[in-house]
Amino acid sequence: MAHGINVALIGYTLAPDATLDDIVAEIHAGIDFLAGQLPALGAAAEGIVVSGWSAGGHLTLMALSNAHVRAGMAISGIYDLEPIRHSYLNEKLKLDEAASRRNSPMMAEGGTAKPLSLVVGSAELPLLRKQTADFAGHRARYGLPVTYEEIAGADHFSIMNQMLAPQGRITTLIRQLFERTASS
Repeated sequence: MAHGINVALIGYTLAPDATLDDIVAEIHAGIDFLAGQLPALGAAAEGIVVSGWSAGGHLTLMALSNAHVRAGMAISGIYDLEPIRHSYLNEKLKLDEAASRRNSPMMAEGGTAKPLSLVVGSAELPLLRKQTADFAGHRARYGLPVTYEEIAGADHFSIMNQMLAPQGRITTLIRQLFERTASS
């Protein structure tokens, strides 16, 4: 907000009260609603830059296909849900193979050509670092716009300090997404 970027937070129903398909649909409905409110809020109608951390990093990728989204910043997310499906976390998510594949951006051939920044901390769990790097490579293989960065010393929680600070690295990357996708 220190840079004139309007911020809105979209909530969603948590598993097991909602399936992952339901959660993704709620995110899209929230974006659609917000897009309709932009003029009344005094915000530019050029599209929304989405961002999310952890589970929200995954939802950021799922939201990129929304027509109102112009770019995304995914922080410390999971982009291939198969390891989740085979772990204790699936007790809440209740993913079957089809739902896992449908909601795993890594499993999709190609993707949207909207700019995406992927960020992870160097002190994150190895799985998060690997999935982030692998997904950056996946997008690059399809010629899709992507940047990838590991923030030195940041773990799963301290990485968010880079968004809280007006001069933080994530804040800077978000500003760059707005600049790169601005209408001429």
